[in-house]
Amino acid sequence: MPTDTTDQQIEVMFSGLRRKSATKTSPKPGALAEKLRSIIGKPQGATSTVSIDSATLSLFASASVEMWHRSVHSFLVSASLTKASPLWASVSGYYSSHYSIRAFAHLLGYFQLWNEKRIIKVEASSPYICHAIKKNGGDREHKFYWKTVKNHNRFVNDPFFTTNDDQKPQSDSAHRSKANYVDHIDQFPTFRALDEAYLKKRVENIASMELLDVPIPNTESYPDTENVQVIAYHRMVKFRKFVDEVLGVTNAFWNTHRKPEGSPSFLDFQIIEPKFTSAYMEQL
Repeated sequence: MPTDTTDQQIEVMFSGLRRKSATKTSPKPGALAEKLRSIIGKPQGATSTVSIDSATLSLFASASVEMWHRSVHSFLVSASLTKASPLWASVSGYYSSHYSIRAFAHLLGYFQLWNEKRIIKVEASSPYICHAIKKNGGDREHKFYWKTVKNHNRFVNDPFFTTNDDQKPQSDSAHRSKANYVDHIDQFPTFRALDEAYLKKRVENIASMELLDVPIPNTESYPDTENVQVIAYHRMVKFRKFVDEVLGVTNAFWNTHRKPEGSPSFLDFQIIEPKFTSAYMEQL
């Protein structure tokens, strides 16, 4: 039996999934956000309050579980990259934590609608309602969800939950930000591919593609892995080519670093130049 309103809320959230087979299709991407937008309508004033049904509460539950799956996946990625790439082991490890925190926050009935600049807060009442509260400058996602969980009476005294203050050196977010944004962190070991044969084949396939347009990743094709990788590779090659064109062969530093030390021998930064049609170029 539930011991407090939080337990009760979580039970209610999951009650709609009680008979749902684990093998059945999950809600479509963005289902919870879309549902919440339709419920609150066009935001009016600082706060609005509306009733929500059991189906919406179930979406909070499934969103929480899916977010936790992201956490597990990110942790496995992080663990596997421990030696290969401390940079991305750090970043993916941070996101494992962040996804867990978001999973907790969704269970507690919190969700951010980014485009609408609204925070959704579910309140256990009869019937259940949600408040749509206007975001302020301090409600950035990587602070808001953490603070929400830490402030809850179930987690406030648990040292594994923090407010994640990125202004303090000892914080998850500040550590992630260093890996993402600080210049000259400069701690890169020789890269050892997890599967060098596959990586070699993958790079060669990307480098040899003949493009008729620029493959911008598309959320409707998620996970658009190939386009993400192809466009990243082309941008990487373009940088090298641009600096080569600007500096020529006169700059010793660039000559030393234009082939990163420890990078695989098969990474030769070659591409098949795209053959864009005039019609394609005209629409840009």
